Amino acid sequence: MKKRKANLLPIRIVGDKILRQKAKKVEEINDEVLNFIQDLTYTMYETDGVGLSSPQVGKSLCIFVVDPYWYREGHTKEPYVFINPKIVELEGETESEEGCLSLPGIFEKVPRAEKVVVEATNPKGERKRYTAEGLFAITIQHENDHLEGILFVDKIPKLRKMLIQRKINELKKKTDKNGVNIAANEAK
Repeated sequence: MKKRKANLLPIRIVGDKILRQKAKKVEEINDEVLNFIQDLTYTMYETDGVGLSSPQVGKSLCIFVVDPYWYREGHTKEPYVFINPKIVELEGETESEEGCLSLPGIFEKVPRAEKVVVEATNPKGERKRYTAEGLFAITIQHENDHLEGILFVDKIPKLRKMLIQRKINELKKKTDKNGVNIAANEAK
């Protein structure tokens, strides 16, 4: 594959129908998929995300990228790429505040497993097993939920969701007649 300049992809916002659909399995890792992963990764960093899934940029593929510590001083940007991931173990319980590029301006405490074991294919086509804890585990669960059509606000208690429903409805108002809602994201 030739080296190319990555593209900044538009982020889909709550109300966009693709965010509520189950993503399709990646059948083959070819140049098109690898280019998409490059664009997805670039978009994650340029929009200050710690993770980003394919549905969030309008593509129904079981792919997400994660780099929960990229913002730390001295950390080199080395994203984890998960293709056709499957969470095989969940352990413990934790609750931490989450946000999402597809729900701008909304932050809520979300219950999650403290530790996860996930199996996924990497861009080289190798099936790998990852054990993650802390922010890494939370980010994996959050991004994996996107592949299932689940948003983090679906996991919060009803009362808390009622309190933020107005904000969610405001974001949904921008959805067009085709069910598309794209953010006006720009590179930093």
